[in-house]
Amino acid sequence: MSDLSILNTLFETIEKRKKSDPEKSYTAKLFAKGRNKIAQKLGEEATETVIEAMTGDKKKLAEESADLLYHLLVVWADVGITPQDVTAVIEARMDITADDKKKRKGGD
Repeated sequence: MSDLSILNTLFETIEKRKKSDPEKSYTAKLFAKGRNKIAQKLGEEATETVIEAMTGDKKKLAEESADLLYHLLVVWADVGITPQDVTAVIEARMDITADDKKKRKGGD
């Protein structure tokens, strides 16, 4: 699984769990609490990620980064944007053309 496909898979899982039972799904519980709580959790995870970056513990930084990415994807799902929406912005900022994409994928 590529690095981006795992994020897409996680996003799809988050979308599926949106309407699940909040008693059985942490994701559903976040959505049930609303956007303010989701954003608060994102902020907490961002702070924890910064702290681990400063300590230099790679394992803990990777763990906090995973938590941060998860909560970021929950925010995206709540707001109604997708990883593809964000990827499009990044590509535009990098001025990546369709030809560049083909070259990266080995196409003509």
